[in-house]
Amino acid sequence: MAGRFVPRTAAVPPGRPAATDTSAPALTRTWTPPGPLDLRLVLSPLRRGPADPAYRALSDGTFWRATRTPAGPGTLRVSATHDGTVHGTAWGPGAQWLLDGLPALLGADDVPDDFRPRHRLLALTQHRRPGLRLLRTGLVMESLIPSILEQKVTTDEAYRAWRLLLRTHGTPAPGPSDPRFATFGLHVLPDARTWSLIPSWEWHRAGVDSKRSATILRAVRVARRMEEAAAMGLTEAMARLQLIPGIGPWTAAETLQRSNGAADAVTVGDLHLPGIVGHALADNRDADDEEMLALLAPYEGQRHRATRLIMLSGRIPARRAPRMTPRDIAPL
Repeated sequence: MAGRFVPRTAAVPPGRPAATDTSAPALTRTWTPPGPLDLRLVLSPLRRGPADPAYRALSDGTFWRATRTPAGPGTLRVSATHDGTVHGTAWGPGAQWLLDGLPALLGADDVPDDFRPRHRLLALTQHRRPGLRLLRTGLVMESLIPSILEQKVTTDEAYRAWRLLLRTHGTPAPGPSDPRFATFGLHVLPDARTWSLIPSWEWHRAGVDSKRSATILRAVRVARRMEEAAAMGLTEAMARLQLIPGIGPWTAAETLQRSNGAADAVTVGDLHLPGIVGHALADNRDADDEEMLALLAPYEGQRHRATRLIMLSGRIPARRAPRMTPRDIAPL
């Protein structure tokens, strides 16, 4: 993949930012993790649906990620060899930033040995998934905005909104423009100014109601202050994000699990998680947030890791009711 790029020359639709200059060569880095590492398990929380314009997982074991770094847009390709060595290749103005942060992204700062399972289910799952580490992107807005889009709607609705907004207002990802490469079709999320200029009818077309779009607009106006949360402890970071009206504990936790690698950022206020945790640990699928937190109390400091292991255990209660019907507000 190393070499020079061919800049994209396709016409840019009205309202979409121009493609990033891709004339700089690719940068590369290798890194050897301190223990077992499963790239799919580690990176999967970044994926927002099967057609996420900012994330791609290929059958050859490579993972592609397009994002906006403090240095500008960047594309990162990650793969691992049989001996466990990780290979990263990056393009764009944010390439060096992405490679500098590659170990943290893949859980170098995470300490799985801090987790002490008190339930047989979690002990077995931890043993079977030794490559699970909690990622840390160091980027808040890229996780905060899709988390806001996921508030109180079906995942299909949220994923559709994310796809439409990124493809319409995002920047084509830096990297090879040849359709044979996985960068083709990837998009970097818009910058704060572009988010703020999205007209109301574009939010409506994407199926985003005024409450969620207003929350995103409030957040992007103070994007720099939001990004500062990536360097904060969990309590301070949760408080910082929740200064924005419309951002509560659920959204803040979902964001910091990814941006900060927060092992204790347990998601409260979720429709399904309390019942899943209750079913797995106490055979009580009707558990509420209070009961969930009581069951997770022995894992204080590692409660998010405990819930990840529960989700990976396969002990998920059977659905008792039809799925929520997606709403499509675009035709209204």
